[in-house]
Amino acid sequence: MISSNQLDFMMILSLVFSVPAGYYIFVPEPLRPKYYYRNLGSSGISEILPYAALATFIFILMDLQTDISNFLGLSPSLNYDQYMLMLEGTKVSYFQSLATPMLTYFCGVVYLLGFPFLLIFTFIIFLFGQNDEALKEYAITFMLIYLIAYVFYIFFPVKVTGHVLPGVVPLLYQLNPAILRIATICSPGLNNCFPSLHAALSVMATLFILFKTDLRRYKVFAVGTTIFILFSILYLGIHWITDMIGGIILALISYFVATRIFKKRFKDESTRFYMR
Repeated sequence: MISSNQLDFMMILSLVFSVPAGYYIFVPEPLRPKYYYRNLGSSGISEILPYAALATFIFILMDLQTDISNFLGLSPSLNYDQYMLMLEGTKVSYFQSLATPMLTYFCGVVYLLGFPFLLIFTFIIFLFGQNDEALKEYAITFMLIYLIAYVFYIFFPVKVTGHVLPGVVPLLYQLNPAILRIATICSPGLNNCFPSLHAALSVMATLFILFKTDLRRYKVFAVGTTIFILFSILYLGIHWITDMIGGIILALISYFVATRIFKKRFKDESTRFYMR
């Protein structure tokens, strides 16, 4: 049985090898020089660092979630599962009526590897494609999604469907105990369900790929992967249908806000430049 550290190492190793593979698969040869090299001088690094620092701050916040809940005097047993049950009943159990070992492993791979690849490779495409505006918008959208979702995780905790609904099994955690240990590090109570970050972030990445890149093969891959991610979070006994819908809405709102903020900002900067 592999440990959580071994699983982490295997996932990191898979992503390390998948990124160059993705470059040769999804970036057409005429466009490869554009995405191959970028001189990240001191000015380029200084522009990226604030966003990296804010992303790090968000991950620290996620790690301190239990401490913050305790500081606010919130009950550890607080949950809103019954409202989800009232809202949608047991409809999500339909997805596990399709269960087969092969489908479970496929969805597990999509959840554990497809999702991070989509986020990381999209970031790298913007970083080395010299699209500073899209890179900053991507970072801002990412942070908006996490910060808004975090408020819900603190004040509106909802447990995974596999621990609430009869007939629904947490298939993801049963694939290997190491997966459950890693999941409880991110969400000790396994109650960070609404809205779904997997839904929100995968839809976010796909929006940027569709509207901010000219990589046709990667667009097809992103749309297909996102559809499989949305299916997997329901099939694997993790999220409610409401979580998925909430995540999609959160992604759309955050994308709209971030892109409009930067569009206005760059327009204002351009206006000031020409008025000098």
